[in-house]
Amino acid sequence: MTRDLKIVSAAMLTWGFGEGMFYIFQPLYIQQFGADPIMIGTILGINGFVMAISQVPSGILADKFGRRPLMWFSWFSGVAATWMMALAPSLGYFVAGLFLYGLTSSVMAPLNSYVQEARGSWSVGKAVSFMSATYNIGGVLGPLVGGIVGEIFNLRMVYYGSAVIFTISTVIVMFAGKQERNNQKGSAEDIHFLRNQAFVGLMLIIFLIMFAVLLPQPLTANFLQNQRGLSINRIGQLGALGALGSAVLMLVFGHLRADMAMMVGQFGVLLFSSLIWLGGGIFWYGAAFFFLGGYRLCRAMTLALARPLVREFEVGFAFGVIESLNSLAFMLAPVIAGWIYNWRPVVLYPISMGVLIFVMILSYLMMRKTDPERIENQDLAK
Repeated sequence: MTRDLKIVSAAMLTWGFGEGMFYIFQPLYIQQFGADPIMIGTILGINGFVMAISQVPSGILADKFGRRPLMWFSWFSGVAATWMMALAPSLGYFVAGLFLYGLTSSVMAPLNSYVQEARGSWSVGKAVSFMSATYNIGGVLGPLVGGIVGEIFNLRMVYYGSAVIFTISTVIVMFAGKQERNNQKGSAEDIHFLRNQAFVGLMLIIFLIMFAVLLPQPLTANFLQNQRGLSINRIGQLGALGALGSAVLMLVFGHLRADMAMMVGQFGVLLFSSLIWLGGGIFWYGAAFFFLGGYRLCRAMTLALARPLVREFEVGFAFGVIESLNSLAFMLAPVIAGWIYNWRPVVLYPISMGVLIFVMILSYLMMRKTDPERIENQDLAK
């Protein structure tokens, strides 16, 4: 493993710890400000929109000015946003901090571009999945600590703790080495990746998959507290199992071919939905959150699927497009989940299962047509 990959992984480990402290409790904290399920879903959906619009500009800027400055900007902004959420006296101030935090997700395109450049002899899928695994290893401890802090003190104290940990993560990432910008240009006959039918078809698949794996997630903490009677501490323990599942699934399946790993990830979220719906105790809910790690596996594999379809000097731009689609799904899924939950909470999970099964079948059929290796072999055969 290269030096820079070790540093970025260490920064992601600590960031995962800090984000894990509050992430699963965010809908519950918004609820404490008096928001109903529809408002919670709408707030999270708008946050997804903020995340979506920031990705492509960030990727383009990373290609033009370098990846490391964009990474530093996102890390510092994340610290500021978390302090805003911790100090917020009302829902409006908290939402402002939340949206700023959503804006910092623009780090994904520069970060993933940086990782694929710093990966050494590793494949893109292995490097990205390893980095994501380290984030989720940190996320194992975060929800446990957050649950204890929230139970003993209150959820506001959780955000204070996260802000301190994010500061440590920011110091670590400052040691990441500089990468040379790629000044290569395409020839006149090269096709821009946005005009590449295989890439465009893959983007449609990615959006559908990310929407399907996100739909059952946003209001699960509320469901477990309001409908199943779980305490904040218990929910924190489940969040830790979710992070552990993400790390395990990344390390076990991250080396697989990207389309196969994507199917494994979708199946994991399908198990999550079924166990939350039909499970009758903490054991089943724990198993559900472990399999929820399939969501992170899917997200990492979107980059591995797309990388062979773009040229080196367009990687940041292309990864920005992918992260925009991920964020667009993150915008839409909470809003729809909020409406379903407000209508009948338990129905959210069988509906999510139906959507997942449909998308799994569709994505399998479509990925066979857009698989870069299969397309290349067909061209060679001709």
